[in-house]
Amino acid sequence: MQASQIDLVDFRPEHLEAAVNLSRQAGWPHRPEDWQMALAVSSGVVAVEDERRVVGTVLVTSYGKDCATINMVIVDETMRGRGLGRKLMDAALVIAGNRQLRLIATSDGLPLYQKLGFREIGSVLQHQGHVPTVAAPDNVESAQETDFETIAALDRAAFGADRQNLLDYIATVGRFAVIRRAGQVHGFAALRAFGRGEVIGPVVAANSDDARTLISFFMASRPGAFLRVDTTADVGISPWLATHGLAHVGGGVAMRTASVEAATLREPKTFALANQALG
Repeated sequence: MQASQIDLVDFRPEHLEAAVNLSRQAGWPHRPEDWQMALAVSSGVVAVEDERRVVGTVLVTSYGKDCATINMVIVDETMRGRGLGRKLMDAALVIAGNRQLRLIATSDGLPLYQKLGFREIGSVLQHQGHVPTVAAPDNVESAQETDFETIAALDRAAFGADRQNLLDYIATVGRFAVIRRAGQVHGFAALRAFGRGEVIGPVVAANSDDARTLISFFMASRPGAFLRVDTTADVGISPWLATHGLAHVGGGVAMRTASVEAATLREPKTFALANQALG
């Protein structure tokens, strides 16, 4: 039997339908709109078998010249064990250039990422479920246009890189809320449609109490809705999410390369991830 030919080509909009099918095969909840968002803020490649069937994907989301995240690494189940995941990652490393890289690893992908020089920096906990009725907090309000410069600055301080492109896209498909004290914005959260329902994130706050308050604002506005929140274990809000209808259903290992010393999550900012905000 003749071996099939696998080519890596630029990820283009015409590959989106096949990418959606791959993510469904993997059990991921991504809608076409979720893939469109990921591609809109990223560059990537797809693996194509015999010039017709997409059998792998990877996206690289660059944040300025110093940092990028690797997302949507998927290999068709019929092609696993052939080194295709490594080829996709090698292509992603070329796209990223000299940027420091971050990703969220599954247990299956962990050995490969370790071989490529990624190291563990923490764990990500995924919570989701139908939220009960929650009282709206007093000190949170919908963001105003004039707040977005401060929102971007808070996000840079928490994430360690400029994610203006991502925040701008989220603003077109979702909404932001802020904690305001004495007329100043001290934290923010975003809500947008994703997968089976909606996702809250990113969330940037001065402490875990403020993070819970920001999340409560969106919970209060969506009683009965299916919501997802991803957080890091060190933030300490996982038990609280579970008691508010969002069960812990899994997660992953946060990893990054050590070649460039980009900023980590810094105090006094805490950062509740939305799984890199791309899912």
